[in-house]
Amino acid sequence: MLKVEAPGGVGEILLHACCAPCSGAVLECLRDSGIRPVVFFSNSNIAPRAEYELRLSELRRYTDLLGVELVEDEYDHGAWLSAVRGLEDEPERGRRCEACFRFRLRRAAQYAASRGLPVLATTLASSRWKDLDQVNAAGCEAVAATASGNTATLGTLRGGTASEAQRWGPTQEDVSGGSWPLPQHTTVVFWPQNWRKGGLQERRNEVVREQGFYNQTWCGCEFSRKQNPLNQ
Repeated sequence: MLKVEAPGGVGEILLHACCAPCSGAVLECLRDSGIRPVVFFSNSNIAPRAEYELRLSELRRYTDLLGVELVEDEYDHGAWLSAVRGLEDEPERGRRCEACFRFRLRRAAQYAASRGLPVLATTLASSRWKDLDQVNAAGCEAVAATASGNTATLGTLRGGTASEAQRWGPTQEDVSGGSWPLPQHTTVVFWPQNWRKGGLQERRNEVVREQGFYNQTWCGCEFSRKQNPLNQ
């Protein structure tokens, strides 16, 4: 199995995870490399809500098995739709995907900054259906917004345990205030690791079979589902 080293040699990172199939081999690789991931499920692109819950439950099942902490972001498909408005008919790997990656990774970077986790990676980079340049550009843009002096407007940090997913997002009382300051001098580095190399693509498929993961046939949003001929 591929051994990796996180930027700066840090021992704990935030891993934005899109689903269990894309996360299995990546989590194994991080564990075997001595890196402790905090998994962040921020995927408001997924529709309908039942599909979102199914993908989350599969990931939760695996992180519980590994003893890895899983944090669930707020699900806000309406906000995601606003972020991609006008791009609904874009093809896969088009501008809609770019906007989608920016939306999700910005939230992940802000959570990493609030938690004091210095490195952000994403399992989006493990899928052969994704454009790595788009993913990496969105990740770099996301972490740039965590520089000192910026203010996050995404909600309030929740505590968590390793055994169950924790929601992270605004509560009713937070909505009116709408923002909270990031820690001073906070920066997060994006880790543009290609999670398809070093045997990880092959191991990905093995983990899916071993764990019997639900293996979806589209990225997540209603537009990608409509464009996939398998779902016609």
